[in-house]
Amino acid sequence: MKKILKGLTGLALSVGLLTACGEEEQPNNFVTISGIPPTAVVEAGQRVGPVTANINANDGLASLVIIKNGATVETINFNGETSASHEFSYTSTEEDANSNVVFEFVVTDSNGDSQTVTHVLTVGEEATTLRITENIEEDVTWETGKVYVLTDRITVTGGATLTIQPGVIVKGEAGSGPNATALVIARGSKINAVGNADQPIIFTSVADEIEPGMIASPNLDPNITGLWGGLLILGNAPSSLAGDVSEVQIEGIPPSDTNGLYGGDDPDDDSGMLKFISIRHGGANIGEGNEINGLTLGGVGSTTVIENIEVVANEDDGIEWFGGTVSVKNAIVWSSADDAIDTDQSWAGELDNFIIVAGSETDHAFEIDGPEGSFNAAHTIKNGTVIGHEAAELGDFRDGARASLQNIYFFGFGDPAATEGRGDFSLDGDGSVSNFESGVLNFNNLQVTLPEGVALTDVFRHGTHVHATAVAEGENTVGADKSAFANWSWTAVAGNLDDL
Repeated sequence: MKKILKGLTGLALSVGLLTACGEEEQPNNFVTISGIPPTAVVEAGQRVGPVTANINANDGLASLVIIKNGATVETINFNGETSASHEFSYTSTEEDANSNVVFEFVVTDSNGDSQTVTHVLTVGEEATTLRITENIEEDVTWETGKVYVLTDRITVTGGATLTIQPGVIVKGEAGSGPNATALVIARGSKINAVGNADQPIIFTSVADEIEPGMIASPNLDPNITGLWGGLLILGNAPSSLAGDVSEVQIEGIPPSDTNGLYGGDDPDDDSGMLKFISIRHGGANIGEGNEINGLTLGGVGSTTVIENIEVVANEDDGIEWFGGTVSVKNAIVWSSADDAIDTDQSWAGELDNFIIVAGSETDHAFEIDGPEGSFNAAHTIKNGTVIGHEAAELGDFRDGARASLQNIYFFGFGDPAATEGRGDFSLDGDGSVSNFESGVLNFNNLQVTLPEGVALTDVFRHGTHVHATAVAEGENTVGADKSAFANWSWTAVAGNLDDL
């Protein structure tokens, strides 16, 4: 049974306040409770109010007592003033479901005379779809079996922790520019979103008709991008920032929102935990060339745990690191419209066991950028399988890239000569070439299945071919362990991993 609030405007309750005994009867004073009728109907979990009680008493007010089902829930004492107001709200609970909740508002004057207004709240079944309209500033839990709709850019801030239970679905409403919906975990706050292989936590668009218990979308194709924003986690870990500043605004968040700042000097910073998470159909554009990544990690510290992550059909990058020290294990990116994996600003963590499935709009499987300030650190990317597309490139290492790529298998890419340079693995700029020659940027045990008639040196440019080996498709000895993604990821359920 799904019920909604009825008639919450234009209604009021008024009752006379008794005059003091023995005195001449005076004109009634009124208790007015605006914004809620004598009766209302809600689902369990819905909020009623805020209700403003405006009260008056010629003999002076003593107290307002609010009673729920015979038990006092709030007492407000006054100091004899003749008028006052008080704001009250109530969120119905699971225990209230399928029952009538009786509220009594009892006003007493300084002579002990009182008057009571009664409100009956009929509570239906527990709500299963809840709208999130405001930033989260205190600890809160989103519960298994429910859908939470982001109506705006929602930020967890003020040191709060957002806990998301297994099987929860989070949907972002449509929006672009500064109104793009997203979930942001600000510095100092945490997200503990821990799903499991039977109940992953899914972030998607309100256009997606998926319900708890489903893995694949029943109505959206896995190449539809940009329907909402994405998930951004921001921390206090070091990042190599231009001008050697200590903090900077993350891309995808308007500069006016200071909750978008990241960076600091704590490599062990803790932003919480993500496990068995699927993020879909995101990447809304907030400005020219400024889209939101599926998962953005800005200055996230090493004690943050991120495992079993899927990003599907994002308008911008699948996963992008901006500095920080956090590591990620078991990640899969399918059909990103820009880069699948993008690293910037001297990220110093590790990506271990991953699969990339390129789509028709994927730019690079890897885009690896170098530091922007004087702080230099490098990261490791290892044990991966990259399923290519003729539109995509294997990798681009730019602006003094510093990284180590190990045990990665590539196949399914086009011939660079026939695709205007797509399908290659290249170093961009003197800084990246120099780092490769010195070993700061290094590659080990890369394997590739080449298009027919294409030489290893046609794909692996600038001398990187010495670290790569051509193999027949399916004869690779390196790559990802696909069992980590079975059952819970849309990519696996759709059959994209069957031939690996």
